[in-house]
Amino acid sequence: MPDNKVRLQKYMADNGIASRRKCEEMIEQGLVKVNGNRARIGDKVDPKRDRVSVNGKKIEAQKKLKYILLHKPRGYITTMQDEQGRKCVAELVSDVGMRIYPVGRLDRESEGMLLMTNDGAFSNAMTHPRRHVPKTYRVTIRPSITDEQINAFHNGIEIDGRMTAPAGLRVLEKTEGRVVCEVILYEGRNRQIRRMFEELGIDVARLKRTAVGSVKLGMLAPGKWRELTEEEVRKLMLAAERGSEND
Repeated sequence: MPDNKVRLQKYMADNGIASRRKCEEMIEQGLVKVNGNRARIGDKVDPKRDRVSVNGKKIEAQKKLKYILLHKPRGYITTMQDEQGRKCVAELVSDVGMRIYPVGRLDRESEGMLLMTNDGAFSNAMTHPRRHVPKTYRVTIRPSITDEQINAFHNGIEIDGRMTAPAGLRVLEKTEGRVVCEVILYEGRNRQIRRMFEELGIDVARLKRTAVGSVKLGMLAPGKWRELTEEEVRKLMLAAERGSEND
């Protein structure tokens, strides 16, 4: 008799609950039950037979996969709910028609392209630290930047005792007390760009993600979303596969 069981966190992620890592946290916190019993890390479930619930609500298997590109405005946090009553990206995608969640993060004061999905495999491919899918940002900094500081960005900067991966930095505009540059990251630590510039003594005035892989934000208005095309999803997954191979 075939074994149809899958890891609990994978089942949860594949049905749009959250990323696998977040699902593991939910399991550890005792928020997940399988057939009425508290779940534990390492548990497996049979999607056709077992009843899985989160906070008492049964997980309903999702058949249609959804891939969204949202233009996150400044002032919104990258989460689906917030106990402090802050504005969440969930408010901007309430008309999607099914449960989705953010792929990775943009901090509250950052803006631009945020991917959202209910496909756990896609989310994991985009956010796994070994995948290195490039993300492009338009960053306004003050007061200026030197060639030496640009080279430091290219070579990596020590944050919390660990060097960052080499990052791309290209100056686009330069005026008195203000520089606009393009930054390309191949990893995604918390507030990484801001912290890299901070280490160099440079202030970030504005930060906007403009692309993930070859998929661009384009002219999509702040607060609006669109569905990714099948070709865009395919290209992003290929970028993740290439990143893993080159690790």
